[in-house]
Amino acid sequence: MSGFAFLDGQLACDGYPVATIARDHGTPLYLYSGAAIRAAYGSLDRAFAGYPHTVHFALKANSTLAILRLLRGLGASADANSGGEIEAALRAGFDPSQIVFTGVGKTRDELDRAVALGVNAINIESDGEADRIDALARARGVTARVAVRVNPDIDPNTHAHISTGLRVNKFGVPLEFVAPLLRSLARKPGLEPVGVHVHLGSQIVDVEPLARAARVLADLAREVRDAGVRLKHIDMGGGLGIAYDGVTMADPAAYAAAVLPAIRETGLHLIIEPGRFLLAAAGILVGRVADTKSYAGSPRFIVLDTGMTELIRPMLYEAVHRIVAVAPRPGADVESEVVGPLCETSDTLGHARMIGPVEVDDLIAVLDAGAYGFVMASNYNRRRFPAEVLVDDGQWRVIRRRQTYDDLFRNEQD
Repeated sequence: MSGFAFLDGQLACDGYPVATIARDHGTPLYLYSGAAIRAAYGSLDRAFAGYPHTVHFALKANSTLAILRLLRGLGASADANSGGEIEAALRAGFDPSQIVFTGVGKTRDELDRAVALGVNAINIESDGEADRIDALARARGVTARVAVRVNPDIDPNTHAHISTGLRVNKFGVPLEFVAPLLRSLARKPGLEPVGVHVHLGSQIVDVEPLARAARVLADLAREVRDAGVRLKHIDMGGGLGIAYDGVTMADPAAYAAAVLPAIRETGLHLIIEPGRFLLAAAGILVGRVADTKSYAGSPRFIVLDTGMTELIRPMLYEAVHRIVAVAPRPGADVESEVVGPLCETSDTLGHARMIGPVEVDDLIAVLDAGAYGFVMASNYNRRRFPAEVLVDDGQWRVIRRRQTYDDLFRNEQD
């Protein structure tokens, strides 16, 4: 058995009881299925198998080193959005040539580090950023490989907070300015323009906008090639969604079928940057019931020892995660508010959920939490970061120990 499923009446991860792992390592706890990560990567890689491509995992989704090492072992490269993510990629064993550096506000220090390392490509966000990279590269006597992030003004049909390809969004260079910019980059001694890049947004389940974006990039590549700028790759970014509701699912085969016709016409290498698709369904957040209460005129509240400090997506994006009891008790489901312990009304993991009987100390699992979960955690209310455990190759192991109070205060000075 791989991934998360009920076995003998209890939730299991790759066949191992979640309750046993939580007993050994406590809660809150992030728990990952190595088998689920391998399956997701394989399905996406196979969908593009008929065309030269590289899968650059988006570290913004999950940058825990053990996870990155697992993906590197499967053949993945890395997509970094900060200097810290570049460092994470290096520590996980990725070569600089396997790293694409993206980000709307790269600092001078971050750019200089990327130039010095010789990363695969730096995705340029503006004319000014191009000038800064050129100056840094010339000062080092090197040539920096760059691509232009295109803002195609295409609606990805996703939540407004995770839409990045519209003209009103802060990302990229508007389409009509890209070809002139690429031509100017080719004349800068410190730069080598190698690609065009687009990222429409996150949690995309309709592949039609991705097909349109692919066509835009292919047309751009041909236009600048005719002007003497010969690119090496087209970077379609990421954004492929998953079935948070357990029903709606983005299909890797449909994704490939949507974007490859336009890309194939160019003959250029294809880069894709998945994050959520590879990790979300491969991880859960396990919490313990701290209290329950139900009074006339108010909902039934199930209060957990985990909340928005561990998983902020429901509060930040109005995201819906399925929530289940790890060992369900017999009895009728009751409409419930599943809430966290934080001093915030918004600290709600699930609204109006139908959940059966629970008692204090029962374990509750928030599903599909492997992406944008731990990586967005905080120490608000002086809460400690949870532990992370990976089940893989027939065993489980701690891949991040629980933060201690000494850890929490270590960097402070009187």
